[in-house]
Amino acid sequence: MSHGIGAKKERLLNKQNIRTWDDFLRVRTLSGISTQRKAHYDRLLQLARKALLQQDAGYFARLPQREMWRLYPHFKKNCCFLDIEADTKAIIVLTLFDRFESTTFVRGVHLEKDVIQKELDKHKLVITYNGSAFDIVHLKRLGIVVTQPHIDLKPLCERLGLAGGLKAIETTVGIQRPAHLRGSATDAWKAFWASGDREYLELLIAYNEQDAVSLYQLMEWCQKRLKTFK
Repeated sequence: MSHGIGAKKERLLNKQNIRTWDDFLRVRTLSGISTQRKAHYDRLLQLARKALLQQDAGYFARLPQREMWRLYPHFKKNCCFLDIEADTKAIIVLTLFDRFESTTFVRGVHLEKDVIQKELDKHKLVITYNGSAFDIVHLKRLGIVVTQPHIDLKPLCERLGLAGGLKAIETTVGIQRPAHLRGSATDAWKAFWASGDREYLELLIAYNEQDAVSLYQLMEWCQKRLKTFK
């Protein structure tokens, strides 16, 4: 919950057997919450419940980043896992993975702002690893706007005691990656533009798409553990 209910007050509510929106709405009074404040929260929850029933993900963009993970089960069917590789100039390759298929864009081939924006807008939830500091920043530089709620897996992993880059965390949680996709996407990019060999381009795309698939597996891992994490 937001608007004044943080982790401490949520624990107080849990002690009163308030664990869901329905639990909260069902009772008239609660310890630690004034009658006026309770009525205010009731109105907010009614609006949130309506938005959820209508699959209006944008309504929940106001949630603090720490709580965004709670949206995943509700918008899982309409989410995308976004990963980019970039050099000092700009984005090299960008992949959107919807749990079934990947759509990938490569600089100098088909990395076009309007096409990417149109593809991104098909989804109601965007999931990255360290996207708040990297992926989303590069998208803004390209003129692409992420209006959907965004789940950044890096702080979620840190909250669960996992630190480091995506590949290090993959190893820790048991996510398997093909051996030939453990190298550097940047090296594959340099080799492609130096040689023009399509094999390097295909390796670059495969590398980035694997990153996006790993995000899906990591999101599943985090979500299961955060449900019971205290």
